[in-house]
Amino acid sequence: MDIRELIEANKLDFYQDLQKVMSIASVKGAAEPGAPFGKEPRAVLEMVMNLAAEYGFYTNVVEDAVGYAQWGEDDSYIGVVGHLDVVPAGDGWNYPPFDLSLTNGRFYGRGILDNKGPIMACLFGLKLLKEAGLVNRKTFRVIFGTDEESGSSDLPLYLKHQKAPIFGFTPDGKYPVVYGERGIVNYQIETAFSTDELALLGDFIGDQAKDHVPDALSLTVNGQVISVSGKRAPSNAPELGENAITLLAEKLTAEKLLTGKLLAYFTWLKDSLAEKHHGEGLGLAFEDADSGKLMITPYELIKTANGLALSVAIRYPISVTEEEVTNTLEKNLFADSHLKVVRRIKSTQFPKANKNVQKLSEVYEKATGLDGTPVTTTGATYARFMPNIVAFGPSFPGQKGIAHNKDEYMDEIDLLKNMEIYMAAIVALNQ
Repeated sequence: MDIRELIEANKLDFYQDLQKVMSIASVKGAAEPGAPFGKEPRAVLEMVMNLAAEYGFYTNVVEDAVGYAQWGEDDSYIGVVGHLDVVPAGDGWNYPPFDLSLTNGRFYGRGILDNKGPIMACLFGLKLLKEAGLVNRKTFRVIFGTDEESGSSDLPLYLKHQKAPIFGFTPDGKYPVVYGERGIVNYQIETAFSTDELALLGDFIGDQAKDHVPDALSLTVNGQVISVSGKRAPSNAPELGENAITLLAEKLTAEKLLTGKLLAYFTWLKDSLAEKHHGEGLGLAFEDADSGKLMITPYELIKTANGLALSVAIRYPISVTEEEVTNTLEKNLFADSHLKVVRRIKSTQFPKANKNVQKLSEVYEKATGLDGTPVTTTGATYARFMPNIVAFGPSFPGQKGIAHNKDEYMDEIDLLKNMEIYMAAIVALNQ
């Protein structure tokens, strides 16, 4: 069996099916009967289940939240766990966000990398192996979630009714094998200001959300509109963006558009966070050998009834605790500020010496010629919520900051290389 020949002979059929999945704008919506995360995530799940049935797999949907395609009859199974929900498209696309566009060897569309492209490559790859005559010594499930981008509340629903896999991977991170994921904690820093001080400011206008570095903000100050433009990037790669929150703080302080406590606040914000992605401006420069340096991203600044509220996301090394981060941050807040945790995800580790981890490393090295030593990540994947799995691909070394941006892309050669790696991984794990 030549995996590359199988892929080349069937890739156009794969693209046709992938385009159907990409065309559904599966952004989380209002819960409805039979659709806990909205109509579109449920619709894309139904479409994929229909495709999997056409491929000859047994399919099942659990609590309208998670579906799976199964090859084999044993309830002890190898799991491949991905998601079909996507973040909102945002503005500024040069290609239709909810379609599959191929231009000069590069695919574009929301979800092509995160995560429709990779998880559909796993499903289609399993189909090709089955049709090529691979004898499944183990049962395989390709599992499709629909709420990964909004907190992964789908997997607990699945695990209420189904056993966890004995081992598996999620194609929603990076290569090589990711054995550890940093802890994540999001804080809202609320700072009190007087009514007179707040009256000088309008509302902050711009696209601000926890998944990305904001790239544009405007604020009315004393009747004058102040606007800044930066560069959007995923919140776990702030160094690739230009943060509009800190750019605004720099402009307000440099041009002395404020006085008194407001000026002092924006000076603190600038000094603490502008281009200081590793927490050095707030005493948070934690690091360790396995996971590197702490990372901090301011992602939202809003005006409230009583003051200003700044939200930051912190990804801390696996050897550090959330309590250490919180205690240190509290010591470095601006005066009259209060800290509130709005999101927390504990770090996770999987044994690097596990025999199946070693199999994935060997598959990756053989397919790419690159070093397969397991690594850690700043991202958050299903590996935190589903026992016994690790993140494995789809991004190759050097590929960063693509997923949540406009014109999300994946090169055709990389998509096909991913399918090759995942098919080889299934063969290896089948032994």
